[in-house]
Amino acid sequence: MSQGTGESIIPRAGYTLPVFACASAIAALERLLHPDKSVSTVSINLINPDETTEMPVEQVAMLPDGSALAITRSDPGDNLDLTRHTPVWAVVAWGDEVQSEQIRLEGGDGIGRQARVANQAAIYRYAQTLLIENLRPLLSENQRIRVTVILPEGRSLALRTSNAAFGVVDGLSLLGTSGISAPLSAPGQLGVFRQTVCEKAKQFDALVFCVGENGLDRAISLGLNPEQRIKTANWLGPLLIEAALCGVRSILLLGYHGKLIKLAGGIFHTHHHIADGRQEILAAIAAAQGLATTDVQQLLKASTVEAGLAHLRMLDTTQKTEWVKHIYSTLVERIDTRAMAYIQTHTEQPARTVAVGSIVFDRQREIIAVSDRGQAFQQSLW
Repeated sequence: MSQGTGESIIPRAGYTLPVFACASAIAALERLLHPDKSVSTVSINLINPDETTEMPVEQVAMLPDGSALAITRSDPGDNLDLTRHTPVWAVVAWGDEVQSEQIRLEGGDGIGRQARVANQAAIYRYAQTLLIENLRPLLSENQRIRVTVILPEGRSLALRTSNAAFGVVDGLSLLGTSGISAPLSAPGQLGVFRQTVCEKAKQFDALVFCVGENGLDRAISLGLNPEQRIKTANWLGPLLIEAALCGVRSILLLGYHGKLIKLAGGIFHTHHHIADGRQEILAAIAAAQGLATTDVQQLLKASTVEAGLAHLRMLDTTQKTEWVKHIYSTLVERIDTRAMAYIQTHTEQPARTVAVGSIVFDRQREIIAVSDRGQAFQQSLW
């Protein structure tokens, strides 16, 4: 982080894991093409955003089998990110005559496997595009290569994530849609978010708090005014207070149920490093609604709240019940109530007259439930 005299700390952005995998691959290919060439930095087109950056390379070497290895080290910026400083390896070898594609991407040790998709390497679209678009210009038309990405610490780091609950096992994913790792979880970023809230409050007395990119995108698809959106990341509690202090009269919370459910349990910083309890909150509400004990236990044992939701949907389908409706309707009303109480507890008059409504969606961005206030706010924001 950087800090000027008398100025607040400005969080430093970094890069996502696919960028370091790409940097290692470029460096390894450069060594494969030019064995005597020294490679200390490489130039990468990030694709998204459309800009080029220079990336340091830690080590490069030819291997006995004729392939080349390069190593970079992850730097996610001022984020709470468990991949900080982890080494990222890429081995580049010449392809054989039966290889159809010019660039074949493979996941080595520490790269997760998608257990639900034929054990494919967890190298997703942005990472694939980034690697191919940066490597292809370095090759002649008839050259073929194999690129193997390795995360030596990937298996152990994966044990500290919820990857397995989403079908990714034995390592980490090369995931993301951008090359920039914005410091949304860094403490210094809170000041930036607060400033944005107060600037928006000068224009609107109602705001839409969107938890992450999914919330921002879903707000647009719902027809909400894009100018009234605020990306909150995990700072929901402080930003609710800031909105109240800046004179906002109503707030619509829009986000993934696996995040917003924490508010129903009084957790107002939603990063998993701070607190969890999602399954417990869902199970408690379900029990209060009269769900059978065996099914409540299933919710408690569920690997994620998404899995818990799937269980409730299964009950509705097989037993012709409406548990999702009953439980999630209660959930969103509880989110509203706890959020408004939080504002009242942490502010003084006249900032206490803030109404909060909520909309929660599932992993496919399908709306699960809308609170009564959320429904009214949504109509007023069209």
